[in-house]
Amino acid sequence: MQTFPALYRGFFDCSVKTYRQEGMYGLYQGTTPALLANVAENAVLFACYGFCQQLVCQLFALESLPELSDLHNAVAGSFASVFSSMVLCPTELVKCRMQALHEMKAAGQTVLSGRSSTWAVVRAILRAEGPLGFFQGLTSTWLREVPGYFFFFGGYEVSRSFLLQPGQSKEEQGALPVTVSGGIGGAAFWLAVYPIDSVKSRIQVLSMAGRQDGFLLSFLHILRTEGFMPLYCGLLPTVIRALPSNGALFLAYEMTQKKLTRLAARTT
Repeated sequence: MQTFPALYRGFFDCSVKTYRQEGMYGLYQGTTPALLANVAENAVLFACYGFCQQLVCQLFALESLPELSDLHNAVAGSFASVFSSMVLCPTELVKCRMQALHEMKAAGQTVLSGRSSTWAVVRAILRAEGPLGFFQGLTSTWLREVPGYFFFFGGYEVSRSFLLQPGQSKEEQGALPVTVSGGIGGAAFWLAVYPIDSVKSRIQVLSMAGRQDGFLLSFLHILRTEGFMPLYCGLLPTVIRALPSNGALFLAYEMTQKKLTRLAARTT
């Protein structure tokens, strides 16, 4: 829907046409690289988040992490996304290309079939573009991730603060407010940067047919030829997906952190 907005009237139309043309397989096209992208990105993101919180403490002359405000945590998340983008870009490139194989094949822009495997797409990138080809769209990824994760962590922390009971600390919050806050953070991410993601996806997919212009020129070309609304094509299903997935993500993160903290306290 992002790369070929003129082909589909909406989420339901896209789902039905994909099923009719490719069957259930088409609805799961790109699942493997998508899973790898999520695992790799979140592993690096949350590993770097703690380090970036320490960095923000130093930048703002704070003595400890509990002194960080919601805004400080948002800045730390934004810093952490610089590193996670490096592992996200290659896997997301493969995912985007796999999901658009049918449309690119119909347009005669690729020799790959609509049912090509993940490894076939990886080999095609290596043959045509070399190892650096996996970083096609990295600048666009940074442009999306850095501001996006400011709203992601900011939305999460502000929501948790809003849901605090009188006299309660964030460490004492239960699973429900953490899950709700995580969902709000995920929705805030996509609402803030979805047009940037649309441009990034087009650059990564259409580069199969040859070298693409950079982010700014691609963005201006879309505005000039299609207008602004196509940049929001697919936003609703993305936000709906983000609510439960990011709620579960933050719940798992907070519970794991608490368990590890207790375990470390017992061993010291």
